[in-house]
Amino acid sequence: MQLCRLGLLVASFIASIGAQSTFSPARPPSIPLAVRSPYLSTWLNAGSDGGNGGYLAGQWPVFWQNQVTGWCGLIRVDGNVYTWMGLPGSKTVNQTAFEYTSTKSIFTMNVENKLEMNITFMSPITPSDIKRQSLVFSYLNVEVSSLDGQEHDVQVYADISAEWVSGDRSAIAEWEYGTTDGVAYHKVHRQTPLAFSQVNEQGEWGNWYWATDATNGMSYQSGVDTAVRGQFSQNGKLANSGDTNFRAVSSSWPVFGFSSDLGSVGSSPASMLFSLGLTQDEAVQFAGSSDYGPLPSLWKSYFDTELAALSFFHHDYSASSSVATAFDNRVATDSIATAGQDYLTITSLSARQAFGATQLCGTKDHMYLFLKEISSDGNMNTVDVVFPAYPIFLYTNPEFLKLVLDPLYENQEAGNYPNDYAMHDLGSNYPNATGHSDGSDEKMPLEECGNMLIMTLAYAQKSGNNEYLSAHYDLLKQWTSYLVEDALYPANQISTDDFAGSLANQTNLALKGMIGIQAMSVIAERTGNTEDAANYSSIAHDYITKWQDLAIAKGATPPHTTLSYGDTNSHGLLYNLFADAQLGLDLVPQSVYQMQSDFYPTVANKYGVPLDTRHTYTKGDWECFTAAITSGNTRSMFIKDLATWINETPTNRALTDLYDTVSGNYPQNTFVARPVMGGAFAPLLVR
Repeated sequence: MQLCRLGLLVASFIASIGAQSTFSPARPPSIPLAVRSPYLSTWLNAGSDGGNGGYLAGQWPVFWQNQVTGWCGLIRVDGNVYTWMGLPGSKTVNQTAFEYTSTKSIFTMNVENKLEMNITFMSPITPSDIKRQSLVFSYLNVEVSSLDGQEHDVQVYADISAEWVSGDRSAIAEWEYGTTDGVAYHKVHRQTPLAFSQVNEQGEWGNWYWATDATNGMSYQSGVDTAVRGQFSQNGKLANSGDTNFRAVSSSWPVFGFSSDLGSVGSSPASMLFSLGLTQDEAVQFAGSSDYGPLPSLWKSYFDTELAALSFFHHDYSASSSVATAFDNRVATDSIATAGQDYLTITSLSARQAFGATQLCGTKDHMYLFLKEISSDGNMNTVDVVFPAYPIFLYTNPEFLKLVLDPLYENQEAGNYPNDYAMHDLGSNYPNATGHSDGSDEKMPLEECGNMLIMTLAYAQKSGNNEYLSAHYDLLKQWTSYLVEDALYPANQISTDDFAGSLANQTNLALKGMIGIQAMSVIAERTGNTEDAANYSSIAHDYITKWQDLAIAKGATPPHTTLSYGDTNSHGLLYNLFADAQLGLDLVPQSVYQMQSDFYPTVANKYGVPLDTRHTYTKGDWECFTAAITSGNTRSMFIKDLATWINETPTNRALTDLYDTVSGNYPQNTFVARPVMGGAFAPLLVR
């Protein structure tokens, strides 16, 4: 009986979507739709754990935390209505293809063999244009054209619900309609904003804008979801009216719709453009060199008003699209040249996710980049989360790395942190960078000291900014002193992989400390501190010689490094070796690189090499770090297995970095949408 029922459900599902869609370069676990910040982060779940396979119509988009962010699209063709986004249980268009790039998700739809729809979600990444990057907005463009050589009467509709404005579905939403500079908009917000607060990870303050072109054929309406969508379905246009009954998000589900009458559509495409975004005058609170207090969103330095920002963004679509395409092409060209098409599958899926965890704040004269440790802890500018993400910042614009490190330096150099090692994060709960004046942050002393030294040198090398090294020299030297004491024989402590538990004498963690000491030698050399340079280099080389005796299972077949000193039956990904290569330190002998490269294929599972011998799970970011420093065949193995996992995993939420190498599913932790996947860009830094 159950099997029969399941068969009927599957048959019904396939019938509702028609022929199956193609997916290029892969069918990701979740498709990024509008991903620009920790709060503008909406996805279409695809994996079999709970997604529908990657079909835009018939399933609600969701926030990264997995609650619905209502987003509905309808099309009316010759009087017949079809759903092209959201609205489960309705009559849908037939999705024939899906493609993603670094900035775009593109769906191709067939409407009864009469029309083709090209639906493009674009979340721009503009590394060389801070003004554009500061805007927390995303585009949706709907283009239609005739398939059968006939002209068809076409109207297009889309709405968002009040679910975007609060994670508390009982919160009262308020809204208004207006126009500015040829742009029509719905403005929606909490009636009582809760500044710098979150509910279910959604921000509880700021204004949401949903906008389109204010053309003659455009109509608008706000109201009960069924009423607004019903008005369009029956009449092909909206009532140009506003619901004045401000109410709870879940009370008669208020939605905010636009429709456009595209007229008779033939072979020449007609289109409707939407913009969606969040404006917050003040985005975070920060304890820096001055008292703890709010910081403005950076876009405020470029635009006098929210409407000016909205107008610029909406009218910028053509130029922004060109910039985005250039970025897409750069990532594609570099990725394919480095490790082939499988590698592009990984990098292009990771780009929006990495930047989607960040927010630019401050002013043009003093700007910051704040980063949320999405899904795993919610901390701000977590050093061991910035570290795996740093390759994408170096690749796109090294100033991004500086901007994310700056608030960490500012807080600690102001005397706001009592410990002699590097701070773990800027604050336990985004968006409140309160710091840790009591020194009670999560203790990863060796990990974070090494990370800060490595990333600071990486920035200086890429940018040529040695003054940055001089400005922070005292603190860098303080952290190096800690490494000198602890790196050779690390005390029982956790590393960035804290979910795996604490351990003494961790081989990989010790290596990070030694590389950090050698990085300080280079920092000292670049700043004219030649005695320090010689001293730290001597220590690092002495340690690495001893490390090779302590950390390598020389009698194993084949030999390899261990998880911890002396445990010759153990092994792990030696991903911290990446920094030696990326910084050009030449601290670690090439024989270690080759030894590890020869070893990894002997312990690989279907979807990759386990993080270490304690579990069968691995981390995609560390696999990319490791792939970057292995020889050709081993690198290809890492990349191919990770790309295969992306296409086959049953996980159904925004790309996880932590997964089981046998089943392809989540292990005990469900990490999603984390910026650490910026580490996918590691191989691009050591080509």
